[in-house]
Amino acid sequence: MHNTSPTSLSESPEDPFSVHRSASAVLDGRGRVVAWSEQATALLGHRAEEVLGRLVREVLVDDGDKAVIAEATAACLRDGGWFGLLPVRHRAGHRVFVGFRARKVQRLDSTVEWLLVGSRAEDVVQWDIDRAVLDGFFSRSPVGVALLGPDLRVLRVNRAVARFGGLPPEAYRGHRTADFLLAPDTELVEERLRRVLETGEPLIFAEQPCRLLRDPGKELIVSVSAFRMQDPAGRVLGITEIVEDVTDRHRARRRLALLNEAGASIGSTLDVARTARELAEAAVPALADAISVDLLEPVTRGEEPAPDAMGPLRRTAVRSVRPEAQRVMYPVGHLFSFPEETAPARCLAERRPVLEPLLEGNRGWFSADPARAEKALALGVHSQMVVPLAARGVILGLVCLWRSQRPEPFEEDDLTLAEEFAARAAVCIDNARRYTQQHNAAEALQRSLLPSEVPDHPAVGTAHRYLPAHASTGVGGDWFDVIPLSGLRVALVVGDVVGHGMHASVTMGRLRAAVHTLAHLDLAPEEVLARLDDLVDQLATEQRAAEGAAAPIVGATCLYAIYDPVSRHCAMARAGHPPPTVLGPDGRVRTIDLPAGPPLGVGGLPFETVELEVDEGSLIALYSDGLLRAESRDIDQGLALLRSALAGPFHALSLEHTCKAVEDAMLPERPADDVTLLLARTRVLAAENVATWQLSAEATAAGRARTLVRDRLSEWGLEELASTTELIVSELVTNAYRYAGGPVLLRLIRDDHLICEVSDTSSTSPHLRQARGTDEGGRGLFLVAQLSERWGTRYGRDRKTIWAEQPLSARRTERRTEPGA
Repeated sequence: MHNTSPTSLSESPEDPFSVHRSASAVLDGRGRVVAWSEQATALLGHRAEEVLGRLVREVLVDDGDKAVIAEATAACLRDGGWFGLLPVRHRAGHRVFVGFRARKVQRLDSTVEWLLVGSRAEDVVQWDIDRAVLDGFFSRSPVGVALLGPDLRVLRVNRAVARFGGLPPEAYRGHRTADFLLAPDTELVEERLRRVLETGEPLIFAEQPCRLLRDPGKELIVSVSAFRMQDPAGRVLGITEIVEDVTDRHRARRRLALLNEAGASIGSTLDVARTARELAEAAVPALADAISVDLLEPVTRGEEPAPDAMGPLRRTAVRSVRPEAQRVMYPVGHLFSFPEETAPARCLAERRPVLEPLLEGNRGWFSADPARAEKALALGVHSQMVVPLAARGVILGLVCLWRSQRPEPFEEDDLTLAEEFAARAAVCIDNARRYTQQHNAAEALQRSLLPSEVPDHPAVGTAHRYLPAHASTGVGGDWFDVIPLSGLRVALVVGDVVGHGMHASVTMGRLRAAVHTLAHLDLAPEEVLARLDDLVDQLATEQRAAEGAAAPIVGATCLYAIYDPVSRHCAMARAGHPPPTVLGPDGRVRTIDLPAGPPLGVGGLPFETVELEVDEGSLIALYSDGLLRAESRDIDQGLALLRSALAGPFHALSLEHTCKAVEDAMLPERPADDVTLLLARTRVLAAENVATWQLSAEATAAGRARTLVRDRLSEWGLEELASTTELIVSELVTNAYRYAGGPVLLRLIRDDHLICEVSDTSSTSPHLRQARGTDEGGRGLFLVAQLSERWGTRYGRDRKTIWAEQPLSARRTERRTEPGA
């Protein structure tokens, strides 16, 4: 029977043959009962006076059991003692099976008697089982058992614990844990055991390192359970400690955790170099003490590597627990190749991992640079693994891992874990490579759709910046343009298509082409935006028809401005785009209060043009919202920072310096969104290069115009152009007089071209046509087209203007330029 009271000795059943519990009797040499204990009465019901002096077989043995009793008696006489179970008659008449121990004893007078000690058979059987279990714990159990005294010195250990230290079990008695374990591990285990002694609360399956003094380099993890031992009086006798080697289980669990962490951390972006760094961070120090990630050169550029995995490698990531180790390794960005006899070269050639547990005496692992190999060995490098980075059947590079601080060499299980790391990283690197390839193609497409350089223009000096978004965001749809217009005017355009990727780039290209077409129609800014709005709506309709609900959103913002260097007027309108900022020649910066207008593609709402007069030398800044919103700023913060940057000391220098100052002040290394910045410093055409006359609507107007033009060309020294210019002016003024019926405005502009402009109040559009041989008229515009380099028509609010340009071949008038532009 188990005693479960807190005072029981280690909670095991008491010895059924203990003095205070067992029944006892003494028989003389003839089998008569000469002594009878109270416990015997309690067990069998017979009182002492009822059995003393009587033969035991008469009192306690049934007739049917006499043969069994006789056999036990013979064995007892033969061996001097006996142990076993026998049936005994209870005083109430029923049989009771009792476990007996019989021993021969001798009195002083040499008389022989027999001492019988007995207990209930079930108690004896249970006790026997418990004894067998206890014996099994100490002699056959694979789980370690140790008994420690209150001072935590060893009382007894079983064979499983003895194998840890490599000594026989009896050699541990009297020793402490510190005699076998490293100090940090000893402190941890003794702290836990003292807590068990003090509180009585058991320790259950507590895992901890258990590095042995005799083999400190070997990793050993044990699971410890412990409980306090007490005697029946509650006195603490010590601790029973159960120890199990769980190193393999711990390693498997650690590898699984590392794989889970690696899966979550590797491949967080679509950047090849960042993914390589994440692989290095996942492996060091969890798996190795140092690592290098080397990719085939084409992979780092987003290109497909060679099928044979041959070619130079570029060091993409390094990491080490010791900073000095990185000085031995090739730095990031270094381009090199491994010689054929090295482990990395074998790994690439054979497309399989290479494990070299011990490098001592093996210089071939780093023979590409023997000096580096010696330095690495001096740092304690003693074990190496090399694993290929392979994805979708293609070798992308390799990973080299070393150990120098951890004494245990790499094992096959470590190689398996490294292969898992490499496999996950390789897929992420290949995804990043493919994305980089597509991103580079989209970026190249976008750059090809933007002006590669902006030609010099008489109206403005310009500088620009276009910075694509970070690769993880994808290319955007920002664009800008500087478009020459008639009359030396210039159109300044900045736009931004909604979204990122190839779709945004293509949409941007279509909108930019449309802006060029509309600009050459000499439309006002609000009309240009209205036409673009219709185009964006048409593009959205086409996308929905082709792709249904999956069609990307089509939309854009745009700012369109026209600057005239003759009048110094600037007309501008915007469609949901950030307003322009103007830096005056006096250094004052202001953001133009320009009606925002709806974004392109919304439809149904008008756009509004604002005209302002701009001083010569003013700086007009047009930009996309990526400049303002960089680093999580809001629009107002971005505008304030831009005004501050423009007003800085760089504004008096070249436009390129100003562009660089704005970029440094407002942008991170690689912005999250596309950034476009267009700076234009205004010029004004000198008054002596412009001549304007108003002609009455009368028949003599053409003749008067010819005279005025001839005289002015003579003043300008352009007599060689007089005849053609007179003919052009004569035809244009005659048409105005014939069809407009109001005053005519004639203007000559001299720059690198001679520009003739005739304005009237008619809204009729002139048409160039082929006159028949019998027609008396209809050849005027044909002559103008033949005599001029180009010609065209533009419309204002209350008049139309027909203009024609002739090149000044060797002549070029001087014009004012801003400092450094």
